Amino acid sequence: MRSEERGAGSGAGSSAKSTSSQQEGGLEGAQIERPQWFWLTPSMLTALLLAAHFLRYGNTGLSLACVLAGLLPWTRWAWTRSVGLVLSVGAALVWLHVGVSQVARRVLLGQPYGLLLVIMLSVFLLALLSAWLFVRPSAGHWAGRAQETATVSASSFALSALLLGMVQAKVPRPMLLLERFWPSGGWFEVLLLSVYAAWLAAKLLGAEARQGTAATRLRLWTFFSAVFFGQLLLGLLGFERFLMSGELHLPVPALIVAGPLFRGTRFFMLGLFGATVLLVGPAWCSHLCYLGAFDGLAARARRPTRTPAWSWGLRLGLMVLVFGLAFALGRLGVSALWASVLALLFGAGGVLLMMLWSRRSGRMMHCTLYCPIGVLAVVLGKLSPFRIRLSAACSRCGACTPSCRYGALEPAHLQRGRVGLSCTLCGDCVERCGHGALSYSFLGRSGAGVRVAFVALVVALHAAFLGVARL
Repeated sequence: MRSEERGAGSGAGSSAKSTSSQQEGGLEGAQIERPQWFWLTPSMLTALLLAAHFLRYGNTGLSLACVLAGLLPWTRWAWTRSVGLVLSVGAALVWLHVGVSQVARRVLLGQPYGLLLVIMLSVFLLALLSAWLFVRPSAGHWAGRAQETATVSASSFALSALLLGMVQAKVPRPMLLLERFWPSGGWFEVLLLSVYAAWLAAKLLGAEARQGTAATRLRLWTFFSAVFFGQLLLGLLGFERFLMSGELHLPVPALIVAGPLFRGTRFFMLGLFGATVLLVGPAWCSHLCYLGAFDGLAARARRPTRTPAWSWGLRLGLMVLVFGLAFALGRLGVSALWASVLALLFGAGGVLLMMLWSRRSGRMMHCTLYCPIGVLAVVLGKLSPFRIRLSAACSRCGACTPSCRYGALEPAHLQRGRVGLSCTLCGDCVERCGHGALSYSFLGRSGAGVRVAFVALVVALHAAFLGVARL
């Protein structure tokens, strides 16, 4: 009897350890217990039926994307379950739309529709069953932190697919790179970038738990910049398909505003920048700017120095000078060639500043002192409801100060109990506070859900920019 009790106790302990292991498995890439094959078979059937539907209309890219999305949940990574969930919900919506339209068409034509109704209802219910199996209460991989990871991955995947899918479906010119080499390949790229967004969101959330957000964010941000400038290099080598318009535009962030001021036309990038700032505020500077990552790499070697007292005066002066000069040159009829030379010199000055001053000071001097877009991002970013909040739990210990390369958490800011204006919502400081005084907030409310929402949104924009923000 005692032996049985000990066995039962041992089994309970083993079960508890297994549950704990599954909860920790939500962190990116950690192994979790693989579900039984019959839990995933409905999602695979749903994916294959959806692939056959699109293949019937000759959309090979979207068909292949469905097959790949159906295979992903069979892997060992917890975040891939979110891909299966989104695919199942999307399939249900597709079958609902197709079923209603086709049955209505047959009714209007006076044709028999009973068998069609049964078929469409069956595939619709199969998709709903597949979605339910991913969120069923007994699904242990949705527990604890794994639930946060699943939520942020699913949200990032869905938002990325929505943004890029709208671009693929609505914009006449092929905006996605694969579409230029493979007709309908843009849809496959939509899936690849959406899966990348789901993985990246899980990666960032897991890095926060391990206190590695800063290094992880910088690596992924650098990858984004490398892809951007890699396409520029290929364009310069004569491969014009890698340039969005077939024309060369200088990769200087200041030209996002200065270019339209000079030309009086082509406001696409300015509109994209404005929409991004409204959504995620100054996070454009710490997650989406194609040049800022190199400033971060230059500054990370040393502990950051104190922000000069005159920095904001210089930043505002440079912004007025650059934008005012661009407008004046355009009105005076200066040729585009000379304007491009001036823009190239300005961009070269920023790179020189990174190499010489950012490396010595440990601060991102190009981003916080030189770039006029950075000024607009942090000022107009106040229109966004997202903030980094410093609560009353702050002990003024200064442990967070070295983590901020933007000079937004210096002793003066801590004394005032408020994060500085130059904050870019990078989040590097949040994990460094041992008192829990720093957190993301939305309209004044903080919590884990706010962090999840912010990561999902900024990662979706990151993936969308990776697909469309080419020269």
